[in-house]
Amino acid sequence: MTTGNAPPATDEVGVRYEQDGPVATVTLCRPDVLNAQTPSMWTEFGNISRKLPGDVRVVIVQAEGRAFSAGLDLSVARGDGHSSLATLAQLSATECADRIAGFQTAFTWLRNPSIVTIAAVQGHAIGAGFQLALNCDMRVLADDAKFSMAEVTLGLVPDLGGTKRLTELVGPSRALEICVTGRRIPADEADRIGLATAVVPRAELDGAVSDLAAAVLAADTGAVTEIKALLAGAPQRSYAEQDRAEREAQTRRLRDLLGSGE
Repeated sequence: MTTGNAPPATDEVGVRYEQDGPVATVTLCRPDVLNAQTPSMWTEFGNISRKLPGDVRVVIVQAEGRAFSAGLDLSVARGDGHSSLATLAQLSATECADRIAGFQTAFTWLRNPSIVTIAAVQGHAIGAGFQLALNCDMRVLADDAKFSMAEVTLGLVPDLGGTKRLTELVGPSRALEICVTGRRIPADEADRIGLATAVVPRAELDGAVSDLAAAVLAADTGAVTEIKALLAGAPQRSYAEQDRAEREAQTRRLRDLLGSGE
């Protein structure tokens, strides 16, 4: 069900948007190619972010079919189009970096403190698929899920905003091993090393994600926003700076909840 001034459904580019009250769902819908991603899909992700209604509190990112995403669509990457690897290589260093910056914004809006984002992952989440899941705040995995940072197999580096979150979750040594080997990480290992918020049987994935979204919605909106921002900034702050950030956040909450409103 879509409500309010939500972005329209956009199945034709492989991304579908739906909204049910404060919960928005973004679905990768190219199951015939395991939801391999294209620049057109990233553009649509960016469009959704710019048109996201203000009453949305939770965004669920999911996928149709047996895989979350097989990563970059190599038929596009190896072609001769506007965003092919060969075309990017012919740009100046600044132009190439700017083009990639545009691709990154398709995923990085999922970190916005005003929303809580949940990836529902089944099957393979490879390369861009893994990074899409990493940009979400939480990752609920089916027991058949497998992560892989496979860019290295093409001689490339992960560039869609996934490396910092990966390092924060598993540490620099494990992150390096994951990125330079490109190996598959099964759901049980993902759970053990901190990549998964939860792992559930495949048949229970949708229900587990819905329950998690409901738990987020049950919490005070302002508190959730402050908490997400507080935790997101913690790695860059010293203990003293984090203590100060906590004080300032709590002061804002007290004034919002109990203050005179002046």
